[in-house]
Amino acid sequence: MKNEIPVSFDNVAQTVRGETGRADEPTLAGRRAWIISDGIAGHLAITSGIAETLGLDVEIIEIAPRWPWRHLAPNGPADPRILRPLRGKAPPDIVLGAGRQTVPFIRALRSMGLFTVIFQSPRASRKSADLIWVPAHDRLRGPNVIATLTPPNRFSAVKLDELRRNAPEAITALAGPRAALLLGGPGAGYSYDAAAVETFAASLGALADRVGSFLVTPSRRTPPSLLKAADEATSGRPRIFWNGMGENPYPQFLASADLFIVTADSVNMTGEACATGRPVYVFTPPGGRAKFQRFHCALEEYGATRPLPRTGEIDGNWRYEPLHAAAIVASEIETRWRRHQSTAPGR
Repeated sequence: MKNEIPVSFDNVAQTVRGETGRADEPTLAGRRAWIISDGIAGHLAITSGIAETLGLDVEIIEIAPRWPWRHLAPNGPADPRILRPLRGKAPPDIVLGAGRQTVPFIRALRSMGLFTVIFQSPRASRKSADLIWVPAHDRLRGPNVIATLTPPNRFSAVKLDELRRNAPEAITALAGPRAALLLGGPGAGYSYDAAAVETFAASLGALADRVGSFLVTPSRRTPPSLLKAADEATSGRPRIFWNGMGENPYPQFLASADLFIVTADSVNMTGEACATGRPVYVFTPPGGRAKFQRFHCALEEYGATRPLPRTGEIDGNWRYEPLHAAAIVASEIETRWRRHQSTAPGR
């Protein structure tokens, strides 16, 4: 794998790999999988992306643990009211979960001999699953831990090419360069106060005349003030502005944009934009947890992102190797699952 990026932690048994392309697609097509879901869209995007990459036949099991089990996660026991029915179902080949609320269930299912994978829960014990994925900006490391710069997602090179070939005319008719504006909101320690929104609006307004059109999509966390700023700053250009009604055109925006403007609070959206190999500008409001700052520093160092300039001076032509973490993680899952199968009792 190209562009392997070492991590400078002590006693590291895992390197962080530049997720650049793939040769043979790893596949466990037809194998059954459970996705234990805590209902958080970003977590489900990660596990679904891996399942799709592997070709798994998925059943999504939504959980909402009661108190005190919810409070005790990730290191406490699983809510027995939810776990008991799972133990009575036909077991899958693989169990995937993301987020700390899923960890007690993953740990319990592993004790039954199932092959398990945890995502996005660096506080979990390494004994909680057969394989644990963390983003490189988290510090958990170990022989059963895999870390990549960006989270796994379902936007493979093949998927993006397919979306581009079938792009709706409403998008292809827009003048280029097309700038996709991917809006997050408060979270991860970032603050969208009036001053931050004003800075964002000024930066957008300064570059508006330098792009041909805009593709704008908010998230459920986007505050009205930020949405209004984006609306007013882009209103003078041809655009598609998703208002939350109907299906989100986010996948089509991701495939068809020539450059991206993303808010720093969303690791997933930033990582998905970096799967395209196209310029990604990041707007960073005040605050931000240290691990998010490490994430954005690593992507800048890799060459995938740059800070959103206040002057409007942008370069839409720089390129980098697209980051496809799902290929790396899926390959590791397949290798370890086959090893697990070969050493399971009765084999």
